[in-house]
Amino acid sequence: MSQDIVADALNMMRNAVKARKETLEIKRISGLLIEILKIMKQKGAIRKYKIDSKNKAVEIEIEKMFECRAIKPRFTVKKDQIERYRRRFLPARDIGTIIISTNKGLITHEEALEKGIGGSLLAYFY
Repeated sequence: MSQDIVADALNMMRNAVKARKETLEIKRISGLLIEILKIMKQKGAIRKYKIDSKNKAVEIEIEKMFECRAIKPRFTVKKDQIERYRRRFLPARDIGTIIISTNKGLITHEEALEKGIGGSLLAYFY
């Protein structure tokens, strides 16, 4: 395990997808990871997640996902650079989502383009 809770969680999710598992439990959680899971649920990548605050763990049911990774180093991008990174990390124009940390909170790359703001790239999934 590394120090990056988000990268570890996304690696565990990717390994579960490759092993054709539908559920997994992540033992280390953070507020940032929970916000990423909210976006993944909105986009349909995961079915649901249940936070166990007593044991500091989260149980995730994976819906439809092929790949999910953390972006390292966490590039800081301006609004006109988002398209370049979208082409770099996602397989096609309308497939996948990049999660960006902005001063307005975590948002998807579509929302960032719509609002005209940049931020720091955190993760992507499709």
